[in-house]
Amino acid sequence: MSERPQIFLSYAFRPFFLVNGLFAVVVAFLWIMILHGQWQGPANVMLWHAHEMLVGFVMAAMAGFLLTAIATWTGRPPLAGQPLGWLVAAWFGGRVAMAASGALPAWAVAPIDLVFPLLLFLLVLQEIATAGNRRNYPLIAITAVLALLNLLYHLGAAGVLVNAERTALYLMTHTILLLITVIGGRVIPNFTANWLRGRGRTDLPGNNALVDRLTILSTLLAGIAATFLPLHPVAAILTICAAILHAVRLSAWRGLATRAEPLLLMLHVAYAWLPVGYGLMACAALGWVFPPTAALHALTMGAMGSMVLAMITRVPLGHTGRSLHASLSIAMAYAVLTIAVAIRVLSPLAGPAYQVMIDASAAGWMLAFAIFSIRYWPILTRQRVS
Repeated sequence: MSERPQIFLSYAFRPFFLVNGLFAVVVAFLWIMILHGQWQGPANVMLWHAHEMLVGFVMAAMAGFLLTAIATWTGRPPLAGQPLGWLVAAWFGGRVAMAASGALPAWAVAPIDLVFPLLLFLLVLQEIATAGNRRNYPLIAITAVLALLNLLYHLGAAGVLVNAERTALYLMTHTILLLITVIGGRVIPNFTANWLRGRGRTDLPGNNALVDRLTILSTLLAGIAATFLPLHPVAAILTICAAILHAVRLSAWRGLATRAEPLLLMLHVAYAWLPVGYGLMACAALGWVFPPTAALHALTMGAMGSMVLAMITRVPLGHTGRSLHASLSIAMAYAVLTIAVAIRVLSPLAGPAYQVMIDASAAGWMLAFAIFSIRYWPILTRQRVS
């Protein structure tokens, strides 16, 4: 194997973060083409859009982050070389199959798309279980649930289980939000504390174990209620509880103290979309001003998209020997994405300007991830700096 492929497949973050950035641009562009009638798109374009943003976009970033972080947490060698190459190929095969779902039968699309989530689960299981790393056993459960939900999606798409595809997508969304809750609560206060200590600060982030447990529990219950009883008062109560707990948790992490470093501040901004999103979900359940799509995009485009961009811009720097500092172009990407999310969340209230705001939001999303892809291409494909 030549040197460049060896470098590119030396850590999971390298290929998966790069394809993640490029895919974010391509899938948003295709979606706008569909909305403007320039491309017919796959079978059931709404479901395709949701599925690809979750399995294609978010789970690519998950694979890169988890398989890199697990190696650090367990002390095991990172997944690299041919096994990593096969995992990337499985991801790519799934994206091609889903894009061709309008021309291929469901029984042909499903097996191809199911491979990537299943392989990711098996690799996470292997690495964590082999190391006996009990603290991270929940990650095994979360990746297993995502793989099973992807199977449920395809059973619904094939007509085996009526409407199962929609239920699977909602549950997949809330499972990923639960993962962000768990991982975010681990890394954001830790990264913030390290940065503040380096500047001689003593007012460090605080973590309350009870608040952490209640936040995780409320996120789980809110996700179940929002999936099966989206407009019921029970969903309103549980989602507002989740919003309050996420806000309380975030307030203890000293986010405003990090405003001098966008690389760190963006993690706090990404997490802030959780209380906003769950608050909007409560409003939607009660019929107050905001429709369910506003809440959904605050949680998906906002919390998920912003957290993905925050992590894929941070992780490669430390692992390639670079300083943990956001360049001006990346700080601009953060700002553009945040504005794009706000536009998308407010778009249902725009009346006749709705489509214009959708286009503007998509343009901001594409610009943010295009900046990342251009800026990080050499970082992700070249040797670690000395």
